[in-house]
Amino acid sequence: MDIDGDGRRDILSGSYSRLTNDMAGLFQVLHGKPDGTFGKAEVLNGTDGEPLIIPVHGKPGEGEDWINNICTRPFAADWDLDGHLDLVVGTFPGKLFLFRGQGGGKFLPKPDEMKAGEEPLIVAGHHGDPFVIDWDNDGDLDILSGSSKGGVQWAENRAGAGNPARLEPFRTLIEHGPSVESGSLLREADIKGPMTDTRIWVDDINGDGKLDILVGDRVPLDTPADGLGEAEFKKRCDAWTKERELASGKLQAAKDDQERTKAWLRIQELDRKRITFVKEESTGFIWLYLRK
Repeated sequence: MDIDGDGRRDILSGSYSRLTNDMAGLFQVLHGKPDGTFGKAEVLNGTDGEPLIIPVHGKPGEGEDWINNICTRPFAADWDLDGHLDLVVGTFPGKLFLFRGQGGGKFLPKPDEMKAGEEPLIVAGHHGDPFVIDWDNDGDLDILSGSSKGGVQWAENRAGAGNPARLEPFRTLIEHGPSVESGSLLREADIKGPMTDTRIWVDDINGDGKLDILVGDRVPLDTPADGLGEAEFKKRCDAWTKERELASGKLQAAKDDQERTKAWLRIQELDRKRITFVKEESTGFIWLYLRK
């Protein structure tokens, strides 16, 4: 995509970075050069000269709003039809935001929360991964997304060509694979579709004039540690899960830095303990869905 309008392709990415004492999802851009290479990654600033960040309210333990600005996933498209590229951005909790473009790679610093009717537009699961395209070929831009839950979701735009967006809530377009609970074993034969943490790309892959979908996923492969039977494995997994949930609850409810640090250290201790009874591997697949 050409973010700054200079006729050369650029690379745009979200990130998970530390800014002063807080975590924030910054945006990085690698500007294209005339020889086809790219410059170093630069933080994308708003028209106020400051890093482009989704503003949040509250602090850890005070609800989910404070994590709306981490793990950002941007997609550049002219959403408001004014001739300038905008940024449609997914976030960790699954909400979507819109940074309105001003041309030349500049964006207003304050984003709009995207909505379906009067409610926030949010994917099922976490990690919104928007891909903006006219999926149903009716002349307006829709939003497709992967998520932590897996599969692919679709927010249909019912505005019609040339009209302000009127989005429906996300609904399932491609089902996710089976859920894998703590203590469960996943076998290759059980995998029937995209598992967790899906990322998508939409294009006419086979050249038949129809849009297809590529889906990348993450597959957690948990098996008992050497010498451990399945029954004992499940017993230990169940006990560990309860302790982990308790520690996470204490982290969310922490009232000060001391309580927060204590809870975080307990979580780290439990995560180290897990490898004593779980052999954990992770892989992933690329799934191709051809449009009928």
